Amino acid sequence: MSHDLSPIKWQNLSKTEKYEQLHLQLSGILDQNVDCIANLSNAAALLKQIFDWWWVGFYRVQLNQLVLGPFQGPVACTTIAKGKGVCGNSWNSGKTIVVEDVHTFPGHVACSAISRSEIVVPIYHTDGSIWGVLDADSEHLSHFDVQDQIELEKFCRSLESIL
Repeated sequence: MSHDLSPIKWQNLSKTEKYEQLHLQLSGILDQNVDCIANLSNAAALLKQIFDWWWVGFYRVQLNQLVLGPFQGPVACTTIAKGKGVCGNSWNSGKTIVVEDVHTFPGHVACSAISRSEIVVPIYHTDGSIWGVLDADSEHLSHFDVQDQIELEKFCRSLESIL
């Protein structure tokens, strides 16, 4: 990647600068000539590299459940029912959900006890149906905010072009 920065330099950037780099680099790595799994794998790795969140990845809708897709981080839940946990609720509502403390979220699906806060963003097919969700977890309380929501929604809209 021509815009790659070392991990030490990522730490020195503001959140706004990190998102600017995220969008710039994503546009350089998305490849219409490969399948979505390859593209999503690189997208998850890019998020992990820039933000170093505890866990980041994708769940895709398959046979009326969310199934684990490409991710970066520790072992994760492989399936999530519609309306269950943060991911299932985001899929059900079609809306981004930001959770300051996952332990207070009703019905939270605890794939890792270390996760403390979470953001989940729905991803759409061109026909408007939900393809799946982007899920990011942090080991810190109240880690995600409105800026994360806006920027990750923009990130997901870019990903929709390769689905």
